[in-house]
This record gives sequence, C-alpha cells and structure tokens, in this order.
Amino acid sequence: MSLVQRGWDGAGTVVGVRGAGDHFSVGERIAFYRRRRGLTQNVLAGLVGRSEDWLSKIERGERPIRRLDVLADLAKALRITIGDLLGQPVLVEDQQNQHDDVPAIRDALMAPHRLSRTLFGRNDDLSVDVGPVVSLTELAWEDFQRGRLDRIFSVLPSLIASAQALEESAESRASWAASARIHHLAATTLAKVGESDLAWIAAERAMQAADQADDPLVLASAARAGAHALLSVGRYDDALTLGVMAADWLREQVNEEDPAALSLLGMLYLRTAVAAARHQDRGTTTDLMTRAASTAERLGRDANLWQTGFGPTNVELHGLSAALELGDVDYVVGHGPEVTPDHLPTERTVAYRIDVARALSYLAHDDDALTFLLDAELDAPYLVRHSAAVRETVRAMHRRAPVTAARGSALMGLAERCRAIQ
Repeated sequence: MSLVQRGWDGAGTVVGVRGAGDHFSVGERIAFYRRRRGLTQNVLAGLVGRSEDWLSKIERGERPIRRLDVLADLAKALRITIGDLLGQPVLVEDQQNQHDDVPAIRDALMAPHRLSRTLFGRNDDLSVDVGPVVSLTELAWEDFQRGRLDRIFSVLPSLIASAQALEESAESRASWAASARIHHLAATTLAKVGESDLAWIAAERAMQAADQADDPLVLASAARAGAHALLSVGRYDDALTLGVMAADWLREQVNEEDPAALSLLGMLYLRTAVAAARHQDRGTTTDLMTRAASTAERLGRDANLWQTGFGPTNVELHGLSAALELGDVDYVVGHGPEVTPDHLPTERTVAYRIDVARALSYLAHDDDALTFLLDAELDAPYLVRHSAAVRETVRAMHRRAPVTAARGSALMGLAERCRAIQ
C-alpha cells in the first residue's frame, strides 16, 4: 500500500509522512512540517500563541495536545490539514479481509460521467429499482451502527453506483432520498477512518440529493453528514453554522412532536454542540446541549429513528464528548464510567468508551484507559483499530509503560493491532 505523502529527514533519507505503515506521533509530525516550512520552534509557538517550551514538549512527546482547536491552529500555521498531523488514515487489514476498498469507493465517487450530462449523456445501463436499493441501504446503516465498517466498505461502491443511477433516472423524490441516504452513509463511514476529503465529497452529494428529495427529514439527516464532514477537516465554525441553520429550518418545517423530527433535531443540536466545544465556545456549547436535553425530554426515551440513537442517554454521552473537547478532563473521568449506554447502537457506545479512555489516559490512569479500549475493541474491532484518537492514546500509554513490560502484554497487543507502534 503506497504512502500518500513522502518527505526527507535531516539526513537525506526518504521517510513516510502519511499513510499505511506509518508510526509517527503527532508531535513528530509537527516537528517534521515545522522544519519543512523552515520555522523555528519559537516562531511556530508564537504563531499559535504558545511558548517555545510548550512546543518543545509537544514535539518530544512529553505533553499531549488535548484540544482539537489547538491542533487546528497548528495545522493552519503549518499550512497543512489536521489529517496530516493526525496521520490519517492508517488502514488496518482484517485477517479475513486482506484488501482495502477505499480506492473503490473513491473511484465510485469520482466517476467521470458525473461531471457532465452534456458530455457523457445518460447511462441507461445503470437503471435500478429504488425499492431494493433502499432496503440494502438500511441494512448497510445497521452494519454501521454495529461497527461493521468492513462490510460497509465492501458494499459502498455498488451502493454509490446505484445512487448515481437513481439520480440519472430521477423518476421520483424517493430516488433522490435514497441517494441522499447512501451518500450520507458514505460520508460518515469515510470520516470515521480519516478519509476527510472523500467524506466531504460524499456529504456534499448527500445534501444536493436531499435538496431534490424535497423532504425536510431527508435534508436534516443529510445536514448531519455535512456537519460531520466539516468537523473531520477542522472547520468548526462552518460545522456550527450548518448545524444551527439546519436545526432552525427543520423546526419551521415539521411538527415538533413528530418523534423522527425530534430525533433529527436533537442530533443536530448534539453535533453542533461538539463543534462549538472544539472551537472552545463554552457558552454556545452549553446552550446547544440544553436544547438537546430539552428535545430528548420531549421525545421521552432512547430511540434510534433515522439511525440517530437519540435520547437522554445519547445526550449524556455527547455531554462527555463536549466536556473532553473543552478540557474538562476531571469531569469526564469522574462521570464517564457511571454512564450505562449498552442499549445504544454499538458505534455510539464505542465512541463513548474511546472518549473516557482518552480522558483517563490524560491523567495517566493507563490501566483503566486500557480496559475501556479493550472493551470497545471487543464490540467493534474495526472502529477502534482505525481511530486516530485511539492510536495517539495508545502511543502515549506505550511511552509511559515500563521498559520491562512483556511484549505479549495487552497494551502491546493493542498497539500492534492499531498500528500505533512498529
């Protein structure tokens, strides 16, 4: 599998900077790009309003970067993306599935015939019935919520081709709605494994199809994909703007007592609350979390309408995520383990366990953090092993582990499975 980017180290040796088989820490990446830009530690630190000593410790791995907005500032100063600093994506092959279908998904999204109907005309060979496509899409969404991203990667290329065929025929609003759901699934899945640019393409297609579907719930659901994609590339202000606009619009279009509308509205609040937290806007975060809690109270239960998993428990979990982004680590460590989310979709419970593990790791409670990560891995190996946040957390824990730690330890095993170490 080829590296996405390559560079030179100080000795003139070619080194991989981003891609499979890469084991650089965030600090090492910052140092690499800083030197490539010809910046001193003092200059880069000044550009992000920090001290040279702070940056030196970051680059040496002695201090973690806990907040994504700080990472975003560093990426902006270095004129790169957050993904470049996180090292996304590292593709980890399943033992029973030794191939990577991301290139096939990329080919499907970037099919040349989509560029111009005038030049390429209609492709009548792609005609499909909307009913079976909808059924397959909903099954794929169920796999996503179970954390089975490997299955989704195998079906997404054909689902995207079906979505394109439905758009070609445009026989009904249902065709556009199906395309929106497929591209939403693609965007969310790709964002999970760090393919941020492809996630944005898919999210844009989801919203364009949703516009044509002329259904408020379809558009609100697609807006979740757009906000997710914007978050994945560090555009927190844009994610916040999109989410708030979509929520305000949805409230005007539907009966707010409709459980499906309440679920989508609540998830838009939660998504934008996380965006505000990553931007360190505590006031807006609190306001949006309050709106989400009120919406969950009106819904009255933990539901999973439109694959939202929305309800009071999901509000609790997003409250922990927002607190972690705001730097309230003690709160997450104190309250996180008390939550019981096992009745929610697996994807959501795994995200919760990763958040709590990160918080525990920040306080060097590594044994407890490892327990949370191993529990998450049991539930959804693919989600854990493809997570940039997990890789960085495991690297930090591995650096702190005693030199005498056995190679066969649980931490070492997880580090190897996540490709956090060589």
